[in-house]
Amino acid sequence: MSGAGICVLVFVGLVVVALFFVISVYNGLVVGRNRYKNAYAQIDVQLKRRYDLIPNLVECVKGYMAHEKGTLEAVVAARGAAMSAGQKAAANPGDPAAMKELGQAEAQLGGALGRLIAVAEAYPDLKANQNMMSLQEELTSTENKVSFARQAFNDAVTAFNNQRQVFPTVIVANLLNFTEASLLETPVTEREAPKVKF
Repeated sequence: MSGAGICVLVFVGLVVVALFFVISVYNGLVVGRNRYKNAYAQIDVQLKRRYDLIPNLVECVKGYMAHEKGTLEAVVAARGAAMSAGQKAAANPGDPAAMKELGQAEAQLGGALGRLIAVAEAYPDLKANQNMMSLQEELTSTENKVSFARQAFNDAVTAFNNQRQVFPTVIVANLLNFTEASLLETPVTEREAPKVKF
């Protein structure tokens, strides 16, 4: 075999190895992206569950808190905004703008629900209402599930971003337009420790 033939074989071999490397990196990035999208789907399931519980909660307290119309309307409006933000995030999980909007909407909804529950505490008959207690328990359970799902999503996003940022994968990721995914931040109100004063 001539020297030119050996050079051609070496060149073809290098091209084949490079092609397999790019395919391997691409497949790994796709798997990582699908993992965080699946993890977001779990958040979405829990958020929809919570959104479905809120109208029941509002209906339950409406009869007791007729003069607290502003609080009830704030919960309904915050629920609508959170649902809209959730749909945008579900369309493109990991998108920084969508994740930020969802985080803000969820913080607003959490604040409105917190005010509703705080106001409800002033009504002894409402506090003792079996439906209200059941709905509060369901909401608490759902909030815990949302927290766990958020943690799983953020773990999947972090793994994807780490995989995407290491050399030489970053070169292939940039060439194939695999952008960095954004975490779903915990609302600031959930991160702050409660203040206790005596």
